[in-house]
Amino acid sequence: MNVKALFLFLCFPALMLGQSVLGNWKIIKKETGEARSIVKIYEEDGEVYGRVTRILNEEKRDKLCTKCKGEDKNKKIEGLVLMKHFHKDGERYVDGTIMNPDDGKVYRSKIWLDEDNPDLLNVRGYVGIFYKTVQWQRDK
Repeated sequence: MNVKALFLFLCFPALMLGQSVLGNWKIIKKETGEARSIVKIYEEDGEVYGRVTRILNEEKRDKLCTKCKGEDKNKKIEGLVLMKHFHKDGERYVDGTIMNPDDGKVYRSKIWLDEDNPDLLNVRGYVGIFYKTVQWQRDK
């Protein structure tokens, strides 16, 4: 085996990991550029979920989700599963929901990696036919 082939063989798994939505992502407030929290996206029973693992503003770390409904009401936002039930469809993950802990609203959602930069995750939430897409940054 030549050196180039060996290099590609050894690096290929690392390249594949960089192409996954799984892992830790920073939620950045677009208006201010402030990193607000870290969300860990993980797979469980064939579905993809996202849990808030860290609120970056220490003063807000114990904040409760007072506007959430059901089992999430009054739970700490840090530790809350806010993304649920995503399924892979080609290069996108679809048919999931995402909850905004600021207002407790749940939106139909899909996520996918940016074509030009796999360290950016597009997160799209829908209200009827209207949608909003934000980008999260991979936390390295």
